Amino acid sequence: MKYLTILALCIGLLTSSQAMPQPSFHTKGTPSAKPTGPLKPGEYWWHPEISPQGPLMILISIPEQAMHVYRNGILIGRSSVSTGSKGHDTPGGVFSILEKQQTYRSKKYDNAPMPNMQRLTWTGIAMHSGQLPGYAASHGCVRLPYDFSQLLFSTTSSGGTVIIGDGKTPVPRLASNPGLMLAPADFSPEMLHKLGKNDYDWHPERSPQGPITIVISSADNAMYVYRNGNPIGRAAVELGGSRLASRDKLGNHVFTMLEGTTGKPSRFTPAHEEARWMRVTSEGRPVDAETLASRLHFSPDFADKLANELRPGTTVIATDYPVVRKPVARSDVFALN
Repeated sequence: MKYLTILALCIGLLTSSQAMPQPSFHTKGTPSAKPTGPLKPGEYWWHPEISPQGPLMILISIPEQAMHVYRNGILIGRSSVSTGSKGHDTPGGVFSILEKQQTYRSKKYDNAPMPNMQRLTWTGIAMHSGQLPGYAASHGCVRLPYDFSQLLFSTTSSGGTVIIGDGKTPVPRLASNPGLMLAPADFSPEMLHKLGKNDYDWHPERSPQGPITIVISSADNAMYVYRNGNPIGRAAVELGGSRLASRDKLGNHVFTMLEGTTGKPSRFTPAHEEARWMRVTSEGRPVDAETLASRLHFSPDFADKLANELRPGTTVIATDYPVVRKPVARSDVFALN
């Protein structure tokens, strides 16, 4: 074990030494505390622990000069960006990450440094660290804050999907202005209708296998279930009690499901035993899973169907942020509540 530890440390040191230093004129980056709202140039939000597994999807909005990163359909990061200036437009559409290099210099633009380069086309379009002046200013690439470009580089893999929404080119997933959850590829307005008491939608066949993430929003009074990055269900949720932030709020917390059960019947569906949960993170006052569960009321039928699908590693996110999109004037742009 000692030798394995030493080997791991050596590999870590070797990997870090290969990183390209931040050029002095590149924007370093400033962490933001909120997953919603406007971003100043260089600001970013990064919390991959919220959804630790599942397929990754990167959405870049040229109108908003922002990037959103989703894992298993859940927002884990976002950042301000700088895309192509007039005459050097960044193309809209769906791309794959073709190549990754931590240390890279442009062959086209005077050997310019491009740390943490992730190539999207063989004709010169890539994501990389750069200067973010607060507007579109690149020669077509997507510039990122240096710190964020490192975080993103360590999370993506070659072949990963990147969608660029320019407000002109039709692309899936409503890329021009995404929300806290990834819209399904076959989105329709009916998916946003408000659910009545004990109402639910349940379509596990949409994604038969993969990791599950559950989001419970006090703002929407709803629960959303994603598997392998696709929505498979949602249910109306009522809040009771006042042992958390306030009577109509939950706070912001993340839990993960452990192996085994408590041996007690589930409060939601007595046909199943209560699962064991570990708190991953809490914003503000920390709470345990049992306290949170005591405040939630939703359809027992939905609870039974959901319990049949849960496996160790399932992630539950409780939040006071709204997650449902509402359409605005342009059909290709969607905004938060």
